[in-house]
Amino acid sequence: MAYSKQLQAFDKVMRELPEAVAKAIEPKLVIEANKIAGRIQRAAPEDSGDLKDSVAVTAPGQSTPAYSQPGGSRIAANNEAIITVGNHVVRYPHLIEYGTSKMAAQPYFWPSVRTYGPRAQRAIKLALGKLVKAAWQRP
Repeated sequence: MAYSKQLQAFDKVMRELPEAVAKAIEPKLVIEANKIAGRIQRAAPEDSGDLKDSVAVTAPGQSTPAYSQPGGSRIAANNEAIITVGNHVVRYPHLIEYGTSKMAAQPYFWPSVRTYGPRAQRAIKLALGKLVKAAWQRP
């Protein structure tokens, strides 16, 4: 009988876990995305400062700025924080990142993501593990 109650409790936790963990992990996703966005801002070339000011983090359920790179405007899914560069004023981030026939490339976005992304992924996985463990241990 006791085993059956434990199994029922386990089933209840597993049914509740995805939604509870998804909501609980969102702040950590945004925190880590903001850290990477800060690195992108520091690495971005500065002429007028508009490029650095256009770096944005979009939280789950929110819409990215219009004309942002990469990908333009879209809604962030659950458990997704999006880092974009560009807006309705700054429409040239891809030209600076990749260069043109008249201008050399000045990579700032992808090198920052490749360098600091794995660190953010580890931090998110650690937080996720703690949330799952806490959800598992509750009565």
